[in-house]
Amino acid sequence: MGVALAVALATTLVTGSAGPAPERVVVAASAAQEAGITLDGDHLTVEQMRAVLRGKAGEVRLAPEAAAGMRTARAGALAALDAGQRVYGWNQALGPLKDRPLTDAEQRDFQARVLRSHAAGTGDELPPGIARLALVLRANAMARARMGVRPEMVERMLALVNAGVTPVMPSIGSLGTGDLQPMAAAGLVLTGDAGTARLREGSVRGAREVLREAGLPVDFPLEAGEALPLISGSGVLTARYLASVDRSEQFLDEFRGAFALFMEATRAEAGSLDARTHAERRIPAEELEAALLREATHDSAWMTEEGRARFGETSPRVQDAVSVRAAPHIVATARQTLDEARTIITREANASTSNPLLFERSDQTWEFVMGGNWDGAQIGHAIDTLNAQITDVSVLSHELSGRLIASKWSYGLPDNLAGPPVGLNSGMVQVQTVGAALIPEMQARAMPAGVLSRPEKFGQEDHNTMAMASVRNLDENLRRAEVVLAVQFLLAAQGIDLARPTMGELPLAKATDDLHRRFRERVAVLGDDRWMTPDVDTAVAMVRGGALRLAGV
Repeated sequence: MGVALAVALATTLVTGSAGPAPERVVVAASAAQEAGITLDGDHLTVEQMRAVLRGKAGEVRLAPEAAAGMRTARAGALAALDAGQRVYGWNQALGPLKDRPLTDAEQRDFQARVLRSHAAGTGDELPPGIARLALVLRANAMARARMGVRPEMVERMLALVNAGVTPVMPSIGSLGTGDLQPMAAAGLVLTGDAGTARLREGSVRGAREVLREAGLPVDFPLEAGEALPLISGSGVLTARYLASVDRSEQFLDEFRGAFALFMEATRAEAGSLDARTHAERRIPAEELEAALLREATHDSAWMTEEGRARFGETSPRVQDAVSVRAAPHIVATARQTLDEARTIITREANASTSNPLLFERSDQTWEFVMGGNWDGAQIGHAIDTLNAQITDVSVLSHELSGRLIASKWSYGLPDNLAGPPVGLNSGMVQVQTVGAALIPEMQARAMPAGVLSRPEKFGQEDHNTMAMASVRNLDENLRRAEVVLAVQFLLAAQGIDLARPTMGELPLAKATDDLHRRFRERVAVLGDDRWMTPDVDTAVAMVRGGALRLAGV
């Protein structure tokens, strides 16, 4: 399978049809970004969300028809209250205090108190892109006109985004049952009541000072019922999920390159990539992964009987180890989860994730319905699954690294990948153990937080998704995974350099030779033993910067 066919298959996996080539998709997305984004509660795309996350979205605005629908719904909400409906967060208090009624005079003051009491989070500040996207996601959910808030509230949120005002949101506090703590912190900035923020790339300062410098009105008091829709939803969780999905995609792309270098260094048998065997598994993502690896290595003279004989193998290898033969399937499993993640994210971004929700009856009157639409169970369990799969690929990467440093397992590479004289030089065995130190931590952090619910708030919240813990675990494991993968790059590149004198004029595949050359531009081959920490740090920075993808594959 060539690159063109592989691209067509990749598009089919995501869209269900052959679809346009990726270049056209990128151009279309770039044009949309230049034109800005209009929110209507129904059509926010993953590409638009990525643009917001990266600060490349242009102006974000509320669609006029959505604003009109919100005004109609707001009038219906107030009419339902006037008709005597008792509503959580409007004329009734929250949580264990839900049975305490609020007078008309108390309702507006209550909104500010909700934000202050719920802004109790702690921990590291969420990245500005996450905070920015969380505001846009919440604004888009409100644009669906099911929460009863004024369009002016959405316009205030988007004014902050467009002016470059980013609320400082804490990373710890939420149980995945709504984004209560981080979005309450954002609400304090939104209203000008308290909190801290950044203006563009500036330092953290008091919210009122930042709002003044941005040229925005400092005070924006909330009206009845507007605090809970701001904090009772999944905007922060969805934003963090998307960022982790993008990071996971990059990790898997770069793993493909590290695996191709491993195959070259060990003169692996290409039969494990045979299209026929992968077609028999009937998993499209696996067929694609094998096809891309075939494309990357098809012109290698090292991964041939001649190449193996040149290195001294005198009998057929028969088959490589499981870590080599099953790699396309293992990686494809994670790829399939990423495809599903984009569907979940798109659906979540265009849904009414709050409580209560507002609906018009057939007689044109309105009513609130109280439910659990803020719950993050689906996202949380999907994140746990992705975490397990990223951990599994990292374990695979570490196993491949283990094969590279052992002469028996690598079919003749020097033990420890040491330069001559081996023994006087200790080589890279301690580099390999850097990955070994992280794998148990990853395995511990891959425990699904979604099964660790505990009852809170007098039993009123007796089931909690714990999805924020899930995404923290995933993010931390991605940091570890990037180190494990950097170790594999270091060892695979070293293996190629140590094998090259024996292989003589036999060439590597063009794609792997290019990737090896790019790696060596930053990290020199190891001859005599030297201080290795700088090499490890450089390799990690290259992985995190996305610099080690296979070109053209």
